[in-house]
Amino acid sequence: MLNAGSIETGIRRIGVEQEMFLVDEMFRPAPVAVEALELISDPRVTSEIGRFNLECNVDPLLFGGDCLSRMEGELVSLLDTVHESTSTLGARPVLTGILPTLRKSDLTIDNMVPAERYYALNNALTRLRGGPYVLAIKGTDELRLTHDSVMLESCNASFQVHFQVGPEEFARMYNIALAVTAPVLAAAVNSPLMLGRRLWHETRIAVFQQSVDTRQTMPQVREVAPRVSFGRDWVRDSVLEIFQEDISRFKVILGSEIGEDPFAALDAGRAPSLKALQLFNSTVYRWNRACYGVGPDGAAHLRIENRVLPAGPTVLDEISNAAFWFGLVSALVNEGSDIRDAISFDAVRTNFVAAARHGLDAHLEWMNGETYTAQDLICNHLIPLAETGLEAGGIDRADIDRYLGTIRERVKLRRTGARWMLGSLAEMGQEGTLEERMAALVAATVDRQADGRPVHEWEAARITEGGSLKSSYIRIEQYMVTDLRTVNDDEPIELVANLMDWNHIHHIPVEDNEHRLVGLVSHRSLLRFLASDEARRTDGPIPVSRVMSVDLITVGPDTGTLDAIDLMRKHGISCLPVVQDDRLIGLVTEHDFMRIARVLLEEMLSG
Repeated sequence: MLNAGSIETGIRRIGVEQEMFLVDEMFRPAPVAVEALELISDPRVTSEIGRFNLECNVDPLLFGGDCLSRMEGELVSLLDTVHESTSTLGARPVLTGILPTLRKSDLTIDNMVPAERYYALNNALTRLRGGPYVLAIKGTDELRLTHDSVMLESCNASFQVHFQVGPEEFARMYNIALAVTAPVLAAAVNSPLMLGRRLWHETRIAVFQQSVDTRQTMPQVREVAPRVSFGRDWVRDSVLEIFQEDISRFKVILGSEIGEDPFAALDAGRAPSLKALQLFNSTVYRWNRACYGVGPDGAAHLRIENRVLPAGPTVLDEISNAAFWFGLVSALVNEGSDIRDAISFDAVRTNFVAAARHGLDAHLEWMNGETYTAQDLICNHLIPLAETGLEAGGIDRADIDRYLGTIRERVKLRRTGARWMLGSLAEMGQEGTLEERMAALVAATVDRQADGRPVHEWEAARITEGGSLKSSYIRIEQYMVTDLRTVNDDEPIELVANLMDWNHIHHIPVEDNEHRLVGLVSHRSLLRFLASDEARRTDGPIPVSRVMSVDLITVGPDTGTLDAIDLMRKHGISCLPVVQDDRLIGLVTEHDFMRIARVLLEEMLSG
């Protein structure tokens, strides 16, 4: 097809895919996507892997004129359709890269959309991995967890941008798309939080790479490529290099009936769908993906899909990010030079990771070895360059000013979505619980998105925006203590006494080296033992095993608060260890319930 000129050339089209979360009245994930799609007749709205995710697909538009404002208008209309339908289910859409109110308990198979493709994908990736999925991400805080399914992928919502290119220019344009990925991402970051931890400015990048990583532990000399990657090198001549490399490196994990003979289609003068290639390509996740497709007019075409941009903070912010990318790619293509002569692939890939980690604080290497802060590079060099690219593409002057002006103000003020979230969180300090602060961030996001102002104009979120405090105390995972002081059963009880004294706590869990709960020492039981004849008769250190209780009542993180109170009352205990998969993950005590009672009484009596 490439040799015969059977793939469309000389035409620029653009398109976007909008992923989103659905949240309920408490700003928690609302698993109603299946029910929502039954109410939405528009085929452009589709499912994603999670029951609390949806996706909208905007129709492709010719690049030029008012295409950007038309795309914005169509996207707003689609989101209005989603909002109208989900509101009847007690839910609403929200645009954000990672939903701050997500909990690990939301990421179960029960919350996977019941579609054969998703089940097959989960089974295939899990089988290839040969063990649990592992997340290990370090930013200001650190997140380390294991999971049993690919549902970690549902933590992410993206704004995926497509740019149609001709086959003869594909290699040059693809390399340029790689080169400009980092500065565009640095300006767009909107995912700094996951499970209450402050991680990368665009944590989606790390989460997605690790959530579908099928690599097992290998000998050091064996190099195994990840299914999610930035790539390994520049493209030299043709899109075939990407497809050939991916097919040679990655196993086929999904199958389907092909339904056509591509050679027969070509002989009949039709463009083949290449369904097998498209299905395989959908399971290899390059951050800049090469796509083959057949349009409504029957013409085959190639696209570059930019997958790095997060959903949100607003549609205006998203279209501005897309305009910035379209403009940069167009401008550098028009310059006619080979980007490979100006910057190394390693520098481009390093820039990408730096932008994901640090956003506008990243230092980026640019052409001919010059290094800039992301802010300086974008404001003083790249926005003017993108402007020339959009002008050459025939984009309306008003749209150029509107969208690049949004990027300019956001970067000048250093007010990305990530910085808005982190700044809001810092201003709330220790007000309320972590759960309440996360709910306030989502509530404020929903509110600010409704009025359409770009994120650099948003005021900080306030703790009061999260609504009733009652919703923050429904299940014990919402407020359990996870920063625990623990001991092993062979350590001396003097250590237990000191830990209680130093940290002003009354319960110390006892665990083994695998973090399995084996006992519990309470302040009361320690005092009773120290006052006993047995303690007075004992010479030398007394191990914790002599004091600890082993017949324990435990609960899981999804236990309801009222159920936990009933358990404590029934068994006459003042502490409940929280256990999941036989591992200790938290602790709830009578002091937690006293604090909750005080907070709820204050809310009720002051209202």
